[in-house]
Amino acid sequence: MSQFMILIQGDESRWGTMTEAEREEIDSAHREFRRQAGDAIVASGELERSATAVTVRRGDNGEPTTVDGPFTEAKEVVGGFYLLDAPEREAAVRLATLLAEARHDHSGVQVQPLVDHSAG
Repeated sequence: MSQFMILIQGDESRWGTMTEAEREEIDSAHREFRRQAGDAIVASGELERSATAVTVRRGDNGEPTTVDGPFTEAKEVVGGFYLLDAPEREAAVRLATLLAEARHDHSGVQVQPLVDHSAG
């Protein structure tokens, strides 16, 4: 088994203006995703809005410094994630296609394998 990070990305300004029907479609798709993924889900979560983030980076003096908000300016931000154990990438991608965010015009779903540091 390999582990895959599924990052759910979208336009934050659209999230606040979704209709109740759009929210229900997304929630329903997440319930179906969870049903089909079952025990393959290692962890999952929905993130607070990006304005609540703090970025820690190397400061001018070489020491870590913090900045309110995300480091990058982007239209799309990560709004949630799933960490999955899956036999191969295709299985993780198949599950990711169940998410409504993969069908909306303001969002997307990224599937990326984790590096396995346990060998050797």
